[in-house]
Amino acid sequence: MSRRKPSPASAGLFAEPEGLKPLAERMRPRVLDEIVGQSRLIAPGKPLRRAVESGHVHSMILWGPPGCGKTTLALLLARYAQAEFRAISAVLSGLADVRAALDEAAANFARGVRTVLFVDEVHRFNKAQQDAFLPHIEKGVILFVGATTENPSFELNSALLSRCRVHVLEAVAAADIVGALRRALEDSERGLGAQAIRISDELLALIAQAADGDVRRALTLLEIAAELAEDGVIDESTLTQVLADRTRRFDKGGEQFYDQISALHKSVRSSDPDAALYWFVRMLDGGCDPIYLARRLTRMAVEDVGLADTRAIGMAIEAWETYDRLGSPEGELALAQLVVYLAVAAKSNAVYLAYGAVREEVRARGTLEVPMAIRNAPTRLMKNLGYGKGYQYDHDVAGGVALDQQCLPDALVGREFYQPTERGLEARIAQKLAELRAGRAAALAARPREEGGT
Repeated sequence: MSRRKPSPASAGLFAEPEGLKPLAERMRPRVLDEIVGQSRLIAPGKPLRRAVESGHVHSMILWGPPGCGKTTLALLLARYAQAEFRAISAVLSGLADVRAALDEAAANFARGVRTVLFVDEVHRFNKAQQDAFLPHIEKGVILFVGATTENPSFELNSALLSRCRVHVLEAVAAADIVGALRRALEDSERGLGAQAIRISDELLALIAQAADGDVRRALTLLEIAAELAEDGVIDESTLTQVLADRTRRFDKGGEQFYDQISALHKSVRSSDPDAALYWFVRMLDGGCDPIYLARRLTRMAVEDVGLADTRAIGMAIEAWETYDRLGSPEGELALAQLVVYLAVAAKSNAVYLAYGAVREEVRARGTLEVPMAIRNAPTRLMKNLGYGKGYQYDHDVAGGVALDQQCLPDALVGREFYQPTERGLEARIAQKLAELRAGRAAALAARPREEGGT
């Protein structure tokens, strides 16, 4: 199979005055081999690479974090396919911009030229706006490339997804980012090679780590450091200044947010305090509201620790109140202590499961009658109708429990919704409950025979 070379006609996309562009834009890959970190998709022999090099590409959704190469890949699709490239942003563009782009693509199509229409942040378009692209994709007027940082299955409508193939791009590994930084330092045409910038391998690795998988961010940090460098040397002091207050990737409303809170919750559930504390700090570092975390931790105390350790809920409320009084950053330590305690505490979701089972039973069976003996009888009429007849006041019974008193509706006698675990305090509850249930079953089974003999 012959490999198609990038079209000279589309090279103008990369031929704007280089000196006016940021370093990240100047160093944008011009061929597939210059893209770093996406070998799973575009290594030699991979299906997407073969499709791009042959020019036989399809409409697609590129899903991945910022700075992983989505825009670059779309540009290269156009170059290899010898197509016109048109980009719009769902954040900045309105319906008029979409129509203008589609009209331009239709004019290109009429003269036999393909158009790659790149829609950045495509998840920001509503359903009607997304639907506007469908007939043009079907007719081949546009080669649609949508870029999103959000899960397409949640944010894009099914009609658009059915006409596109989703390609998942990954955050770029620090080692690959270091390679991109070295290329920028050595490139005299587009990069910093002419400035002879010097930086140690250790500091270059720090930039790569701080970029958090984002090549564009790494190159921006390098460019800022180069501007501040004295005599062309980026030293530790300079880099510390550049990297101050740089936070990790965190989307307060997107999939990454929910992935991280899920990781925190599941680490607590798995009794892994190290992992739980890591995800807790990651979320704080990314700007998550500590009050939100306090609420979620309280939920974990209820849902996952439960009656295995009845102190957990109290500790959760106390940690929450402590944060309210101290604020950040001191109050965050109280929440961190709670994270560790919940992770190492005995776990039980028995009440959580029992509650869900009873809710399902209530929905399925409707309004079952309250047994007569335990009904309230505030009036003479109700007493005459048998309300409260035969009720036994448990405190007056030997042992403090009237075992032969039926409390469940007739249709549910014998059902055991709550199944305590053998962990923590709940192990003692399980032992006591087993004795009560056995005694109650025996007493209720004997009751009809006793009544029949009187």
